[in-house]
Amino acid sequence: MTRPFRLTLVHPSVGRNRGMKKYIRTWMMEPIPVGMLAALTPRGVEKRFYDDRVESIPFDEPTDLVAMSVETYTAKRAYQIASEYRRRRIPVVMGGFHATLCPEEVGQYCETLVVGEAESVFPEVVEDYRLGRPRPLYQSAGRPSLLTSPERAVFAGKGYLPIKLVEFSRGCRFRCDFCAIQSFFESSHNHRPVDRVLEEVNRIRRPGQLFFFIDDNITSDLEAAKELMRALIPAGVRWVSQSAINVAFDEEALELMRRSGCQGVLVGFESLEEGSLREMNKGFNLMKGGPARAMENFRKHGLRIYGTFLFGYDQDTPASFGRALRFAEEEGLFIAAFNHVTPFPGTPLYRRMAEERRLLFETWWLDDRYRYNMIPFQPTGMTTEELATGCLEARRKFYSWRSILSRARHRVNFRSPFMLANFLVINAMHQRDVEGRNGLALGDADWAGPLLKAH
Repeated sequence: MTRPFRLTLVHPSVGRNRGMKKYIRTWMMEPIPVGMLAALTPRGVEKRFYDDRVESIPFDEPTDLVAMSVETYTAKRAYQIASEYRRRRIPVVMGGFHATLCPEEVGQYCETLVVGEAESVFPEVVEDYRLGRPRPLYQSAGRPSLLTSPERAVFAGKGYLPIKLVEFSRGCRFRCDFCAIQSFFESSHNHRPVDRVLEEVNRIRRPGQLFFFIDDNITSDLEAAKELMRALIPAGVRWVSQSAINVAFDEEALELMRRSGCQGVLVGFESLEEGSLREMNKGFNLMKGGPARAMENFRKHGLRIYGTFLFGYDQDTPASFGRALRFAEEEGLFIAAFNHVTPFPGTPLYRRMAEERRLLFETWWLDDRYRYNMIPFQPTGMTTEELATGCLEARRKFYSWRSILSRARHRVNFRSPFMLANFLVINAMHQRDVEGRNGLALGDADWAGPLLKAH
């Protein structure tokens, strides 16, 4: 009897410092791309999944093919993992954001490169390997129909955070210059049929379940988002997602969010400096009164906000950190991120930084000197040290117990006992992770050996 074809799915970590044992807890969510690849795998294939964040990868375990989805932050570790399999003569397939935005680079470290979204090509990739006729490049044509739900059985026993991740849509119609998402999807947007989403939500829900719709911008197609919200109302679920600020000025959308069980949304405020917002092509954040008026509308409907801020644009100065921190605390943000802007390859920002000769590392994601939260470019309004320190100090202050307890007293954060408990747990996790992720090596610092290229 012929044995089944064996496929190993691997989720690479961002990296590890030497001797690091426990991984960063706030990053421990189910890797939905792995679940999608598992669901897209043809029948009759034996699948195994290893998450590099929580377990050792058994490189000597027999397998016929390895597949990884690669992001810019995980690229170095992905190439290390691929090198281990290459030593054992096991072919590796790579796809994902980084593979599409940097195909020449990624193609050096895998036998097969997948460019674009996986739905239309991954089944063919596996079938071609099973039949012994693989190609070095597979490229999706256009946007796929989003009809597949992830196979969640592969996540069992991994110890992920209890929040369930569900996808409704992909892409975003805005063209923010720092965003790899708009580069990957070319500012397009599509969504799954609402009935498919409802079926998945009802199938995986548990008592007290909180869902995270992982859409890049769930309200990019506002009418489609409203259709989803109307369908969610009778389901009686709790959910969070990510949205552009414009939804704050659509009364019908806010009311539907509240009635459908939305507990809060991530909103990219990015900056309170008008010049910086215009530089990043995000001047729409100033619409109809800007962030302060948006927060007033969100609070009126009981919606909690995870606000993100970016620093390092040419109009930013050391004073920008204090202004953003005061806003985040006074407005009672549920949680917040204070990050330096990162020039991701394939984005307008990266091209501009390269043309202006401001990149301090040509490929910062592969440079052995680079560490998480280092500044990979030369800012103009402050030094690299001021930019890095300003971000870190803003995080420390925002996640201090003084700030956490002060923000907990905002009505929107304490009105629901369920969400108040989540507020305290999530803020405590972020407090621990402020130092844990700072200075993290990209790739495994304990890994030894040269990266082996496939070609």
